[in-house]
Amino acid sequence: MDFNLSPEIDELRLRVRAFVDEHVLPLESDPANFAEHENIPEARLAPVRAKAKKAGLWAPQSPKEFGGMALPIVAWAAVYEEAARSIFGPLAINCMAPDDGNMNLLARAGTPAQKERWLRPIVDGKVRSSFAMTEPAPGGGSDPSMIKTFAEKKGDRYIIRGRKWFITGADGAAHFILVARTSDDKRRGLTAFLYHKDQPGWRILRRIPIMGPEEHGGHCEIEFDGLEVAEENVLLREGDGLRITQLRLGPARLTHCMRWLGFSKRCLEIAQEYVGRREGFGIKLADRESVQIKLGEVAHQIQIGRLLTMHAAWMLDQGSRARKEVSMAKIHVADTLHNAADVGIQLNGARGYSKDTILEWLYRYARAARLVDGASEVHKMVLARFMREEGSDFWAWGASDARKNS
Repeated sequence: MDFNLSPEIDELRLRVRAFVDEHVLPLESDPANFAEHENIPEARLAPVRAKAKKAGLWAPQSPKEFGGMALPIVAWAAVYEEAARSIFGPLAINCMAPDDGNMNLLARAGTPAQKERWLRPIVDGKVRSSFAMTEPAPGGGSDPSMIKTFAEKKGDRYIIRGRKWFITGADGAAHFILVARTSDDKRRGLTAFLYHKDQPGWRILRRIPIMGPEEHGGHCEIEFDGLEVAEENVLLREGDGLRITQLRLGPARLTHCMRWLGFSKRCLEIAQEYVGRREGFGIKLADRESVQIKLGEVAHQIQIGRLLTMHAAWMLDQGSRARKEVSMAKIHVADTLHNAADVGIQLNGARGYSKDTILEWLYRYARAARLVDGASEVHKMVLARFMREEGSDFWAWGASDARKNS
């Protein structure tokens, strides 16, 4: 097993680090760079995105012919982690959710015409996008088989009615991927549709207030009351909706982990800087064993998360869906981010609880990590099912074993 990055990927990683240091991190120190919902305003983000494009650090997940970098997933892991040294970093290089997952999905599943119409503008940064799947009870959440939103086919069009909620980025998004039911078939009853914000027959009921901070576009509740989608805007084929969710959510869960690891490392960075200069009772905090233990424990957990994430990334690059490996990373890294932010706040004392650092921002952001893209309990159930089915092969090694997990 070789855990070295290729020289090309490592050079790219270092370029991203330098770009974030020079152009992105300074934005966090100015309160004017935080809008109403505590993320960077579009007008302030645009200039740094232009610099990223000029530097050749743009859309790592997208095809080169659309303006992206076409990197393998193991390179995403290295690059996204470096980008997330700043809370604005993934946005700056166009690898932030939900656009990140939507670009990857459209690149893999779209027809040439669909890619030109729906993917290219997202890669260009001209529009934002959203993925509409989750529904209020009794509809589908972690279990997509429960989806109630229904698409009735009439001629060459589908008429869609239903409700979705906690749809990330919906407020202000222009391109939407919508998962709806087209039949009662357990495996082929769902279909994915592409639609534009200007089409009639749908509306945002509310932008749901959350603990925050929020991604651009918030988390919205949406109603569909006769949205018409042409047959040409079905992603893959009718009945392939479950496959679409699997194609999107596996890699998307892992890219969350990549960014969360960068955020976790930033929490330690802020904590180490402070304890290295803060004295109390005649000794620096950094020289206290209790402080060293806290920092060492978090560093240990971050490195475990990095190895889990990189292993899952490698398996995806081998052609596996890496379902159990992604679940392992998701569970562990979500807990690690929350712990890193908590320790960072504790070691900074009142300063950490204030808005003088981004620790409190990250602490509130981190609480969602154990819920988004499947609650931790659901992923643990996934692991238990694999262990029951595979027995001792649950811990198998190798690329050939990776392909079995598909």
